[in-house]
Amino acid sequence: MSMKEITYAQAINEAMSEEMRRDENVFMMGDDIAEYCGAFGVSRGMLEEFGKERIMNTPIAEQSYVGAGIGAAMAGMRPIVELMFSDFITVCFDELVNEAPKMRFMFGGKVKVPMVMRTAAGAGTGAAAQHSQSLEAVLAHFPGLKVVIPSTPYDAKGLLKSAIRDDNPVMFLEQKTLYRKKGMIPEEEYTIPLGVADIKREGTDCTIVTYGRMVQFSLEAAEKLAAENINVEVLDIRTLLPLDTEAIVASVKKTHRALIVHEAVKFGGFGGELAGQIAESETFYYLDAPIKRLGALSCPIPFNPNLERETFPTPEKIYDAVKSLF
Repeated sequence: MSMKEITYAQAINEAMSEEMRRDENVFMMGDDIAEYCGAFGVSRGMLEEFGKERIMNTPIAEQSYVGAGIGAAMAGMRPIVELMFSDFITVCFDELVNEAPKMRFMFGGKVKVPMVMRTAAGAGTGAAAQHSQSLEAVLAHFPGLKVVIPSTPYDAKGLLKSAIRDDNPVMFLEQKTLYRKKGMIPEEEYTIPLGVADIKREGTDCTIVTYGRMVQFSLEAAEKLAAENINVEVLDIRTLLPLDTEAIVASVKKTHRALIVHEAVKFGGFGGELAGQIAESETFYYLDAPIKRLGALSCPIPFNPNLERETFPTPEKIYDAVKSLF
């Protein structure tokens, strides 16, 4: 299989473009996604290829255009709706949690909502408190809504193609500092099924269960720990819903220790659910140390870059957290 190197943003662009060529019902809508190519340039070149009928600029009215996307999906289209920042889901929360995830259930399967909502999430760019949050735990609470957070260009493309083909609403969260990260992907078409975790690094002494940008930070910490003969396994769950509990249980059962890492605030974060899944399984009896969680501090994200770095996990903090388990 021939491979090529592209960025995370290019991988997302390729996934959308390929699916739009494949299916005329796929279209994209959002703030400044056409001529401006989106806040992070992800849709560059798509207006020229697909035109304004399929690459649609919207007003700065998230509640309105997310609702329009739901209606289009119910009518047989497959919209890709882009929110400029994930923080703005709060503006269209009614559409996201009371409409999109519930329609198929309430209509007895006669109506589908095949909509993907893409958005830039997380901190690390100095975007401050209202443009830097990680809100995935809130989204994962609502049955019927799938939640995806890829960590590499390979995963971003394969998971997004599967999300666009899915007949259910999918939240696709893109950690904004990853957009320029490069990685290898196949030249040929491929997809990655939702709900399947991936071991990014094999290990025997401790499992780091993580996702998004924290996968890269965890791999960096794991390399440092390897020099001290601590062999860490890094498990990227990739999708929060559906969750690959079997992979988590199998990995922790093998390594006997678990550290859960996410960029979101630790208190009330998705790490609590991951810890619960481990504790309620037979893996609990294999643990040689308590399950440990590492997340962001319970405070708004500061604008100051030095203060910002103090709020969320870093490779150094992950290293220390793993060491504390021995």
